[in-house]
Amino acid sequence: MPATTTTTTFPTFTVADVKGPSVMVYDTPGAPVAKEQLANPNRDGAALVFLVVSQQPDWLEVLLPSRPNGSKGWVQSADATLRNTAWRMQVELGAHRITVWDGDQVAAQEPIAVGAAAAPTPAGEYYVTELLTVPAFQRSAYGPFAFGISGHSDIYTTFGSGDGTIGIHGTGDPSSLGKSVSHGCIRLSNDTIIKLAHELPTGTPLTILA
Repeated sequence: MPATTTTTTFPTFTVADVKGPSVMVYDTPGAPVAKEQLANPNRDGAALVFLVVSQQPDWLEVLLPSRPNGSKGWVQSADATLRNTAWRMQVELGAHRITVWDGDQVAAQEPIAVGAAAAPTPAGEYYVTELLTVPAFQRSAYGPFAFGISGHSDIYTTFGSGDGTIGIHGTGDPSSLGKSVSHGCIRLSNDTIIKLAHELPTGTPLTILA
């Protein structure tokens, strides 16, 4: 679970914005060899962010945007700038519903489309990695905006030009909302994805419940 700071009414979460052109990720604090190096910005040109799970002196344990889903690692505190967010999201796959909170206020709640039985949306703990503007020629399928999250499809290792990352996006087919029909991504109404594109910060935690 991500690290939280609890107030009298709602939790806040810590997000790490990477400073340099890349960051080294380690299995343990002070390990002699990094297990991977991640580029900043990422392959889509978005600034690299992590959701912080825990902290030690000079080190941050973070949730990674890497396979397998739920992967964690340690980065040096000096390589990132920390900020807090009170935003969080929850997806209920069985109920086909998303709820978005800003602090203790519900910012959005509505029916969604999720993965079909052949390509289910994976349950787990994730976070928002990026916001993308959908090219005009793809908006009939994906709506005007898409959020990338740190989760990946368990079925597709590649999809389009990407590596099978799960997204949250709009749709040109509102009749699909409330159904299990996607390739694993989460579809919202275009009105809500536009609203969230102007409000929701990267690093926002997302819980997907089976």
